[in-house]
Amino acid sequence: MSVLVTGAAGFIGYNTSLRLLARGEQVVGVDSLNAYYDPALKAKRLDHLRQHPGFSFVQADIADRAGMAAVAQAHPDITAYINLAAQAGVRHSLTAPHEYSHSNVEGHLVMLELARANKNCRHFVYASSSSVYGANTKLPFSVDDRVDQPISLYAATKRAGELMSHSYSHLYRIPTTGLRFFTVYGPWGRPDMAAYLFATAILAGKPITVFNNGDMRRDFTYIDDIVSGVVGVLDNPPADDGVAPPCRLYNIGNNNSEKLMDFIGLIEQCLGRKAEYDFRPMQPGDVKETYADISAIQKDVGFAPTTPITVGVPKFIDWFKTYHGV
Repeated sequence: MSVLVTGAAGFIGYNTSLRLLARGEQVVGVDSLNAYYDPALKAKRLDHLRQHPGFSFVQADIADRAGMAAVAQAHPDITAYINLAAQAGVRHSLTAPHEYSHSNVEGHLVMLELARANKNCRHFVYASSSSVYGANTKLPFSVDDRVDQPISLYAATKRAGELMSHSYSHLYRIPTTGLRFFTVYGPWGRPDMAAYLFATAILAGKPITVFNNGDMRRDFTYIDDIVSGVVGVLDNPPADDGVAPPCRLYNIGNNNSEKLMDFIGLIEQCLGRKAEYDFRPMQPGDVKETYADISAIQKDVGFAPTTPITVGVPKFIDWFKTYHGV
């Protein structure tokens, strides 16, 4: 039996695939290897995955119906799906909106159709985002909060994925679980994310761009904790009582909202250099604070993040310096 992981060359997909392989799973990885950020980083992640005999890879776009049907036909032993492929980034959605509808809506639908056609599908797990909470000011964010007022197209497409998954669970009894990720960071992270951007600029002696004049807080979540949540959820599909749709939504965060300036201060400390700040107003589509209520996933799956930023940031910087030969 195999697990299909989309976005396998991405940050979370790579680390999730490694964890599954380490425990003896067969993993079919799918990724389009697009150029949203440096494909060389994706290629190096893939090099590591290919060292495992249980890993096979297909370069494909999840929105390509024929291509994904071919993947399914070539791997009839797939019994679970972890759909992490998506066009990420709130700010990029302001300038490239069609990339988001293509990957996050059409691509998600194609994946749901694969699961519907697979009579052996035991669970469909997929990535959502804390961005669905929009401008919600009630903290911490709860999965019971309203999420019908997105303030970015990215958030709207992730909410669309949640709604489509609910409908497929209702209509076809597919067990689905959506994971609302909160600011993920760590080794092998994305270059467009805060930790990577800040470290790159500081080492280059360039100013770091800090929005809302630094008055922001984030529920920074270390990658190893995220992966533990993903795999824990995979192993615990929602039961079908024949009445309610077998679908769930969870927040996956560190359950601790940190000041952005404290996060930056840790990066400065680890690099041994002070940053030059370029303070700017809040970006359109962005929010001042995120904070995850993780009580639901704690209760159902036993999820318990263990990595504070004082531990996670040094680990990221150690990897960053090694990867870049600093």
